[in-house]
Amino acid sequence: MLKPIRRVVTACDANGNAIVAIDGSPKNVKVRKASGGLISTLIWATDETPADISGLNDRAEREVGVGPSARGSVFRIVDFPPTTGAEAMDNEAVIREMGISHSAAKEGEAVRHPLMHRTRSVDYAIVMSGEMDMLLDDSEVHLNAGDVLVQQGTNHAWVNRGPETCRIAFVLIDAEEPAKSGKG
Repeated sequence: MLKPIRRVVTACDANGNAIVAIDGSPKNVKVRKASGGLISTLIWATDETPADISGLNDRAEREVGVGPSARGSVFRIVDFPPTTGAEAMDNEAVIREMGISHSAAKEGEAVRHPLMHRTRSVDYAIVMSGEMDMLLDDSEVHLNAGDVLVQQGTNHAWVNRGPETCRIAFVLIDAEEPAKSGKG
């Protein structure tokens, strides 16, 4: 069992003084059954750039898909139990559960793994504990606690082949569709 997440959010009060507006466990926690029982905790989300940082509202008390809104961002922590039963998982159900509008499958091809998906975002991922394999279209990379990853709108699947739950912090920021040339 992983340590509960404590979220501290600061803001400015009516006099412009810095205060702690929120201190405690986030309430927006989802168990993703189609994705093998991973637990996704929404920490914060914005809908615009530059972000609106006024007010004391909890910007995580909302329904959002995996990816950010147009010009927005999403910060979440995901606990991935060891991946089992992948052969029984349904990629379409995974995509629906994540709130993604398109499949990671290339036209006319099957996905490499049932957890394959893609968001139109630049994603910053920090492995906080455990270990994880990130599958890409034709390769994979193994990540350990302390590793960081920058993902730029690529097809991928998170597969925990380790013996313990892996916790990863993700920040997703809306982006343009990636160029297919790979230049730049």
